[in-house]
Amino acid sequence: MFKTEVCDILNIEYPIILGGMVWVGKADLVAAVSEAGGLGLLGAGGMTIQDIESETRQIRQQTKKPFGVNIPLVRPDAADMIRAAASGGASVISTSSGSPKAYTHMIKEMGLKVIHVVSSVKFARKCEEAGVDIIVAEGFEAGGHNGFDEITTMSLTPQVAAAVNTPVVTAGGVGDGRGFVAALALGAKGVQMGTRFMATHESAAHPNVKEAVLKLEDSGTCITGRTTVGPTRCIKNKLTDMIIDEERKGTPPEKLFEMIGGGRSITACVEGDCQEGSTYCGQIGGAIDSLKSAKEVIDSVIREAREMIEALQPLIQSHG
Repeated sequence: MFKTEVCDILNIEYPIILGGMVWVGKADLVAAVSEAGGLGLLGAGGMTIQDIESETRQIRQQTKKPFGVNIPLVRPDAADMIRAAASGGASVISTSSGSPKAYTHMIKEMGLKVIHVVSSVKFARKCEEAGVDIIVAEGFEAGGHNGFDEITTMSLTPQVAAAVNTPVVTAGGVGDGRGFVAALALGAKGVQMGTRFMATHESAAHPNVKEAVLKLEDSGTCITGRTTVGPTRCIKNKLTDMIIDEERKGTPPEKLFEMIGGGRSITACVEGDCQEGSTYCGQIGGAIDSLKSAKEVIDSVIREAREMIEALQPLIQSHG
């Protein structure tokens, strides 16, 4: 019922992709999403080449189904990361934070599929020119690093879908069957979810982070980084309060970087300090109230989507 071009391209059962989350999307979660019929993506942004080799070996021990690796193209060793992912058995490379023209040809010559994440129609067109297989249109609701234009998922998805012939996947603000159906209605051929999978049993996020997501309300996230690394959505905490206060004061970026220091996402996701660390999280976190397995997440999305479409049928029929 929900088989789309995305399923055919990636050789998966459901058009549901795990967002590439640093420190969170490791072997257990990647394998679980792929085993459940979606596409697991290893969040390799903070990994060494040796880490990628180790994680992909673990993934292959847990599943024979397709999986991918997310690689931020700002990494100077991106080419080596791609080679390590390919040798580790990945069939898909998801790229972000850089030009899709940089490595798409190389990746496709290796026989792998290419997904690229964009935040505007302009960059979606560049993806199509570069020959990527799937374009992820990520709205401003998403956790982590977002586009400078601050376009929401509801506005971005239909405009990107209308601008390109390449299959489009929606990301940002999707966490259940309602979001899945909405994405399809907007012209997407699938969804990519991060925050919903962060709050799963297989997620590598620290238990404190998972608990913070479960306690989140609709207004529980904020944007920082507009004057430094670019718009970044995190759970509100002591650190974000400090950053926002300094941004409002006009503190120079270099001074703010000194105040923030390094490794703040490790402080939260790995060490569990949810006040002094950066917890990347999308606005959909306010709708998540329970930990599930990755399989339960995917099964519930598909079940809810079917129920929603069935509920809409009488309304559709009554209007001819």
